[in-house]
Amino acid sequence: MDILLQQKLEKDVKMAEYLKHNSFWYKELNRNSDNYKNFVNAMKEKYHLKMTDRINETIDNIDIITGILDTLK
Repeated sequence: MDILLQQKLEKDVKMAEYLKHNSFWYKELNRNSDNYKNFVNAMKEKYHLKMTDRINETIDNIDIITGILDTLK
């Protein structure tokens, strides 16, 4: 694994945690550093960090607030 890639993984807490819990990625990243993009996508999917997840979460929060305001009327 490249030194720069190791530093990126150690710098980001979520990446380090995901790598610790899914150790098969060590093998994949050691074999080919190009798998980093796949690793990041898998981590974002696991921790719901994609833009679509954030938008859905925001919509859910708006629905909750709307529901609370409707009950207060």
